[in-house]
Amino acid sequence: MCVTFCANLGKSATETLTMIQQAFGDQSLSHASHIRFKTSRTSVDDDEHTGRPTSCTAPEPVARIQELVRQDRRRTIHDIAEEVGIDYGTCQRVLTEELGMHRVAAKFVPRILTADQKQQRVNICTELRQLASDDETFLCRIITGDESWVYCYDPETKQQSSQWKSPTSPNPKRSDM
Repeated sequence: MCVTFCANLGKSATETLTMIQQAFGDQSLSHASHIRFKTSRTSVDDDEHTGRPTSCTAPEPVARIQELVRQDRRRTIHDIAEEVGIDYGTCQRVLTEELGMHRVAAKFVPRILTADQKQQRVNICTELRQLASDDETFLCRIITGDESWVYCYDPETKQQSSQWKSPTSPNPKRSDM
């Protein structure tokens, strides 16, 4: 801001540096004193660069990244970048900016049962009902306790359950089973 102000007043780079040091002290630009100001430069923004812009990515890697994510939404940026042969930052930018994706953790939904588990519960209830109707003393012989259902499962961490989501895809879900 100060450089722009001085440039608009027609001050040279040396005069601008002297004025800034006078106003803010010698420490304000002690690390920047080696900077060479171009004559007639009035902007502190980056100059245009020759060659391909950093935001440009060839369509082939973008399509490959999109296909890899479609195959497995739980892939990490590191894995995708390695497989496509691009650097981590470029892969991350393609996923987030060009494909509009972001990483989300699966929403926890308790007690999602498989079709087999649901059918097994129905079969057990039907069998117990039949036993109770056939034998009047059946219910007297039942010992009850804690009603916890225990299943063997391989738990996932929040990071393991996270996956790539595009703006149009549904939120992922996972259960504790």
